[in-house]
Amino acid sequence: MQYTDRLETLSQRFDEIEAALANPGGSFDQSRFTALMKERSQIEETVMAFRAVRDLLREIAENEALAADASDPELAAMAQEELESLRARRKPLEERLQELMLPRDPNDDKDIFIEVRAGAGGDEAGIFAGDLLRMYSRFAENRKMRVELLSENENEAGGYKEAVISVKGGEPYRFFKYESGVHRVQRVPVTESAGRVHTSTATVAVLPEVDEDDADVQINPKDLEIDTFKASGAGGQHVNKTESAIRITHVPSGIIVSCSEERSQLQNRTRAMDMLRAQLADRKRREAEEAVGSLRRSQVGTGDRSEKIRTYNYPQDRITDHRINQNFQNIKVILDGDMDRLITELQTDERARLLAGETSAA
Repeated sequence: MQYTDRLETLSQRFDEIEAALANPGGSFDQSRFTALMKERSQIEETVMAFRAVRDLLREIAENEALAADASDPELAAMAQEELESLRARRKPLEERLQELMLPRDPNDDKDIFIEVRAGAGGDEAGIFAGDLLRMYSRFAENRKMRVELLSENENEAGGYKEAVISVKGGEPYRFFKYESGVHRVQRVPVTESAGRVHTSTATVAVLPEVDEDDADVQINPKDLEIDTFKASGAGGQHVNKTESAIRITHVPSGIIVSCSEERSQLQNRTRAMDMLRAQLADRKRREAEEAVGSLRRSQVGTGDRSEKIRTYNYPQDRITDHRINQNFQNIKVILDGDMDRLITELQTDERARLLAGETSAA
């Protein structure tokens, strides 16, 4: 069995954590307790799968020995019958363990920013951008994630020229990382009197948050231009009376971020800096992938905004994900936040590609 030494070490570590949680000793340390609980949850499923496979292999070996013992034909026959059942269980258990041993995306448990921008298509593109934003918000809320609107620039048709939300809790990057790229919609716009189908686009960027002390993303305050302005979106009268909204320009990269939905200038500045770090980290990550190539790029795309990843065809009530060449019916339900089928297929495809890579490297 592959990874046996590593799995044994992981199993021993699980027992150590269990013992530490059961007998904390001394004064209670909340931060240590939280860290141990998090580590336990991260390895528990893998450890349980490993132990199930290990126990099964032991049973198979024992029954093989009994089946080969000619001194007791009746017992040997019973052992042989049991072997067939045990061997049938072996493959799916080992396949599941192998999946669990695949390298985990280090960003999977991170909170995220989702930025949606209208692309080609005028007002209809802005309406479609709003549809995507609502789909993401509802999916996240259904999974008990916390969604916060950080900035918005509405168009006259009730959609968005651009908008940014944050999603926290429940490992949001693990579910939303597949959404970066160009989304295309084919439908009759509400503004179209002749009933003709139009094609419009919106771009999505999903950015994991970056810790302020992350050594890979250091921001020199001298590189920043910071402007304040009166917010014009949601937030009530307060935002219209004071210049609480913040726009930050990172001069070396040309990246511009803004936040207008918090009530205080300090809060907006803090969130805008969070977004800037995420943008800079994302740019650095994509440059590294371009330089060395990446298996993940072949799985879920580059995340580049020029890459068409999905088409929403209203006349045929069909969503097509071009990366996995699969179709999904019932656009309305999916846009209402029921993205589970779509995301599950993308996750399955990602695991299959990783498994293929592990097999070819073995």
